[in-house]
Amino acid sequence: MLPKLVIVGAGGHARVLAEIVYLSKQFQLVGFTDPDPKLKGMKIFDAPVLGPDEILPSLRSQGVEEAIVGVGSSEDNHPRSLLFERIVRIGFHPALLIHPTAVLSPTVEIGRGVAVMAQAVVNPNARLGDNVIVNTGAIVEHDCILGDHVHVASGACLSGGVRVGKKSFIGVGASSIQNVSIGEGCLIGGGAAVVGDIPDHSVALGVPARIVKRGTVKTSMKNRRTYETTEAAEKYSVSSKEQIKRQRHREVEKRLIDRG
Repeated sequence: MLPKLVIVGAGGHARVLAEIVYLSKQFQLVGFTDPDPKLKGMKIFDAPVLGPDEILPSLRSQGVEEAIVGVGSSEDNHPRSLLFERIVRIGFHPALLIHPTAVLSPTVEIGRGVAVMAQAVVNPNARLGDNVIVNTGAIVEHDCILGDHVHVASGACLSGGVRVGKKSFIGVGASSIQNVSIGEGCLIGGGAAVVGDIPDHSVALGVPARIVKRGTVKTSMKNRRTYETTEAAEKYSVSSKEQIKRQRHREVEKRLIDRG
């Protein structure tokens, strides 16, 4: 009999994980949990949304052994880390889900609760920490080290020997040259090209990637990041598109001033 699995979350990322479950045929998916009461009873790939996360201890006592975080991220991985810690405390074994079309070297070290999506590649001697996502078509080259709760988004490419600190997010289509270090809690914007080290808790955007904000990461009620700096008490939600526009405006203004 296959081990029973519950997916924590019932959104888009959870549906991708559910498809991997059915394709890999390694688990029996009993259902999903989600805090949205409107989703209760809805079926995803014939598996029901069972109720809110508060039912997880009951599911564990009923013999469900495996769980995986089915909540994705587009900026902030802290909520995912909290969910992971919760399922571990309850006593679940964090499931490993690897799409059948993903390519992983046999020398890769993989932590608990990792998800590797379709057409992703993880090359020799790479290390993936707990609760890492290597999303669709992403490439993690040889000797890379990814800390816990890192998300490498679709189409991103980390060259050989790159280190990424825990809870960092590598945006869609972003890339890095070899042997750079990206700190903890960083946001690398979509399409950015990292050509040097990025300090902890930085937002880096553009080609080449430039640091546009640094500070202490906080998670707001809307599950978005805000940053505090020593220069001002300004707080604002991070939006990659807005940051790119602001950066471009600043560069244009600087050119006009220099010319004037």
